[in-house]
Amino acid sequence: MSSAGFPAAQEQEIGKRRAAHAALEYVVDGAMVGLGTGSTVKYFLLELRTRLQQGLRIQGVATSRETAEFAKQLQIPLLPDEEEWSLDLAIDGADQVDENLHLIKGGGGALLREKIVAAAAREFVVIVDASKCVPTLGSPVPVPVEVIPFGWPNTARLLRRHGWVGTLRTRNGAVFRTDSGNYILDLVVDRIEDPISIESTLNHIPGVVENGVFAGRANRVIVGSSHGVEVKEARGRT
Repeated sequence: MSSAGFPAAQEQEIGKRRAAHAALEYVVDGAMVGLGTGSTVKYFLLELRTRLQQGLRIQGVATSRETAEFAKQLQIPLLPDEEEWSLDLAIDGADQVDENLHLIKGGGGALLREKIVAAAAREFVVIVDASKCVPTLGSPVPVPVEVIPFGWPNTARLLRRHGWVGTLRTRNGAVFRTDSGNYILDLVVDRIEDPISIESTLNHIPGVVENGVFAGRANRVIVGSSHGVEVKEARGRT
């Protein structure tokens, strides 16, 4: 039960909706917008559809097939995937946010495309409910590591040499594949004291395509709860 008297699940849904609604403030007419993946982003897309019906004009880039399909259902115009974009803004969710606005993302499996889109945007805005905010990144939320299928057990062995044990992600009894056809190893890391270092180290291991640590990338994080909305600004990144 939250301090406002709501069950935890209801509190989270209220927070997601409020954060999604608040993110509309940063979407201006004519903008090119990166569209993230996940349940909070779906609320944002529903809000965005309403604004489009009221005359707002934007073009979006979807970070996953799931987001692309939902955006098309809502008649949100999308740019081609295989194109160079100059995005004004990217809006996405996160699995964890620490006090310095470093993130863990990729619970939905879209971390590679999410990081590409975030890097292509002049501003990266993250929308979360308050339950995602923690003092330090890490367990119980795993760090997703996207790896190519070829020789993936060897990649897992190299990760173990660094002290990281990865569990191959499955879904419905089969190995989960990302939209790019890769596998995901979910790493249990107790405390991530240096997100910048771990993000870089993981990406230097042969076989690793990308990982779900987003260190120093968010310009602001919008946190929603039953009490309202808080906007956290990243120092030096606004």
